[in-house]
Amino acid sequence: QLQFVEFGGGLVQSGGSLNLSCTLSGFTLDYYAVGWFRQAPGKERERVSCISMRGVSTDHADSVKGRFAISRDNAKNTVYLQMTSLKFEDTGAYYCAARGRCSNNAESWSFWGQGTSVTVSS
Repeated sequence: QLQFVEFGGGLVQSGGSLNLSCTLSGFTLDYYAVGWFRQAPGKERERVSCISMRGVSTDHADSVKGRFAISRDNAKNTVYLQMTSLKFEDTGAYYCAARGRCSNNAESWSFWGQGTSVTVSS
């Protein structure tokens, strides 16, 4: 099944940084917005960041604004999430998915990956 592959998770101390990537093979991302999501045990899934199909627009959850950055390389069908100043509360499984627009909530997200785990120590 067509799905993202997320990479880059791991264990990091508070205040540290991690760079995540997700890649979709066999399908072009040129016409799709891509979002990063996360979910921690006992919490609902949260949209962290999203980037428009051409990378012109980005948005971030308030909880990560100013600390996370999203970017994309459509030639590589890859989207990145640069995480800095990490907090314990950032701990969770991080996933990518795609849809037509970040803002079109009538659309469901597709091509969910298996996720990559981020653990931030206190």
